[in-house]
Amino acid sequence: MIRKSIFGAALAAGLIAAGTAAAQSAPEASTGFKYDLRGSERVEKPDSRTKAADGTVREEYRSGKCVTIKERRPDGAIKTSQKCD
Repeated sequence: MIRKSIFGAALAAGLIAAGTAAAQSAPEASTGFKYDLRGSERVEKPDSRTKAADGTVREEYRSGKCVTIKERRPDGAIKTSQKCD
């Protein structure tokens, strides 16, 4: 009788640990907002993001008919340009 209860408790603890690990490794759910919260500030998410082999990152932010392009180079330089149709 004691063996069954110990086995049952160990099995339950194992299932809880496995469920917790699965929940932590699951990707974050998309909220549909165009920003993330970092601390108490909103940080806008890019609409598209590409990374080149040389380490350059290009992010595009769309707002109506305007597109803001932010390029970050491997040396730390940031170039921002905007065009509206």
